[in-house]
Amino acid sequence: MLRKFVLAASVLLFSFSASSQVPVTDLAKPPANATHYIIQSTGGKHGDSWRWITADGTRMGRESMNLRGQAFELDSAGKPGADGMPASLTIRGFTPTGDAAETFNVAAGKASWKSPVDAGSAVYAQPAFYSSQGGPIETAAWLIERVLASPDHTLALLPGGKAKAEKLATLTVGEGATKKEITAWALTGIANFPIPVWSDANNQFFGLSFFLSWLPEQYASEHTRMTEAQTKALAAQAPALAKALGKMPVGPVAFTNVRVFDADAKMFLEDQTVIVDKGLIAAVFPASEAKVPAGAQTIDGRGKTLVPGLWDCHMHVASDYTGLQELSMGVTSLRDPGNDDPQTIDRRERTARGELLFPNVYASSLIDGKGKYTAQVANVATSQAEAIALVDKAKAGGFIGVKFYGTLNKDWLPAAAAEAHKLGLHVHGHIPVGMRTLDAVNAGYDEVTHINWIMMQAMPDSVINESNGIARFEGPGRYAKAVDLNGKPLTDLVATMAKKGIYSDPTMVAFELLYVPENGDVSPSYTPFIGTLPPSTERGFRTGGFAVPQGLTRADYRASWAKMVALLGKMHKAGVPIVAGTDGAGIELVHELEIYVQAGMSPAEALAAATIVPARLVGQDQRTGSIKPGKAADLVLVEGDPSKRVGDLRNTRVVMLGGKLMDADALRTAVGFSGRPK
Repeated sequence: MLRKFVLAASVLLFSFSASSQVPVTDLAKPPANATHYIIQSTGGKHGDSWRWITADGTRMGRESMNLRGQAFELDSAGKPGADGMPASLTIRGFTPTGDAAETFNVAAGKASWKSPVDAGSAVYAQPAFYSSQGGPIETAAWLIERVLASPDHTLALLPGGKAKAEKLATLTVGEGATKKEITAWALTGIANFPIPVWSDANNQFFGLSFFLSWLPEQYASEHTRMTEAQTKALAAQAPALAKALGKMPVGPVAFTNVRVFDADAKMFLEDQTVIVDKGLIAAVFPASEAKVPAGAQTIDGRGKTLVPGLWDCHMHVASDYTGLQELSMGVTSLRDPGNDDPQTIDRRERTARGELLFPNVYASSLIDGKGKYTAQVANVATSQAEAIALVDKAKAGGFIGVKFYGTLNKDWLPAAAAEAHKLGLHVHGHIPVGMRTLDAVNAGYDEVTHINWIMMQAMPDSVINESNGIARFEGPGRYAKAVDLNGKPLTDLVATMAKKGIYSDPTMVAFELLYVPENGDVSPSYTPFIGTLPPSTERGFRTGGFAVPQGLTRADYRASWAKMVALLGKMHKAGVPIVAGTDGAGIELVHELEIYVQAGMSPAEALAAATIVPARLVGQDQRTGSIKPGKAADLVLVEGDPSKRVGDLRNTRVVMLGGKLMDADALRTAVGFSGRPK
């Protein structure tokens, strides 16, 4: 479950509720003495979780969570074997992808499991912990406790991999009779970055704080202090990584005999030489004419392509390791469109001091209204005056934009957007409930986030009136397949966006993941990385899309997805500026561009959406975004020819950030990849 939580958190839990074979009323009932956890974020409370042990030693869990209309109702029952590991485990209930039924059992020296995404078995000859595909926080708590009880805090996992915990920090929480010392641990082997978890003095699970937190009810107010403590402890590891992975050359660097992508002209130039010096692009010449400066470090570009540093225009940064992973993919700039603002500011300051190796970050502050569908990590406004004050706070905090969200009162939007524009801030986001997309554009949006919000212009009123909940996903999934793209609603919206220069950040990969795969399928975003990441992470990639509502089929959802791809093509042909973002785990960007090509863009046009176009959006196109003399040396050398195969952009070999040289393979190793993408 911990692995699934981390994967879900990295995409801010895009999911959809579904009915289960086990009704909620039949799930386990927590006894009065169960430990009660509050599930919360900076945006407020999102649910409850309970853990308890029955008289026969069965470990029980029950969880109820709702994230912006996305329902999770789960229970678990696990019996430990003589080695303390699960001898049996049963998970019931439902998640956004459907029935959560999962079982595990050890018998006669054999371990067997069946989850919503897979089934398998293995010889059970030594202690190993079954890392469940889903389940309530109890399944993660049990895993953490067994890791801490194991020699060297290292534990073999099933279906594969190893988990290891290393001590990070201690913190005193509570007051009076509830005062206690807790310890933060960095758990590795579950994801390709350390996950901070907390134990009590007896190495029993205390809580988890990561985007969402699971904290005992009496300690729920400690969310901020715990997050700050673990962030500080993890940050202590960053300077050594920055020093080891990024090197500023002592003299010029020459990329010779290389194919160059000219982002301004949207064309590829063959046999070029590019000179970099003192962090800037010094010259670009045909290889036959260029004279390499004496003493320059030469990098042979034969068979390779040099492109401007890529942009991921929709990445909610999860940790310091997000930056290293993005750099390994050739991403030298990213937009974080909503996060825990103090952590965003902290990373910015550490990067400026040279303590953190990270792409250039252009961050927005997320502003939402108060309600049951308030966004995670939101800054919450309860009045128009508070919304305006949060805009002012964003400007004072150094943010480049504000991202408005679905529960914000639509009547406050014009004044809040006007304040943002007065301060020079970019305005974008989801569309407030009850408002159509064109209305938001006319109220001051500079950009519309996600392809579903473009399609929402053509949705029935019943969808618009519930658009801050699950309807923003289920509505387009249900109705888009029958929408006339040339009808008045979408034609008017697209024409207005093109005329006003309103950007679209469609995050196509996020919606392909939600509409297309069945449980067990691997999305094309992740297929090239299978075999290079921890088994638990790769298992998470097999989690399918939305459970299809009654009366529809997967084919219906796939038809609606195809219509969204066609809508992207319509926007592009009309001249709407498109910027490439993922809203994902950080490895989906190249597939985003592959979808753009499917929608009718040329490879050069798709690549421009991840280079010069986002640089224009944030007003940095005179400094970066293309390979021109005088611009910052944000560059990526890839093996292959993306003018013919956009997928070759995954083959990163050398990355340059402001002239600082990085080996892409070393970056991959630092964030837990065992090899190059395929």
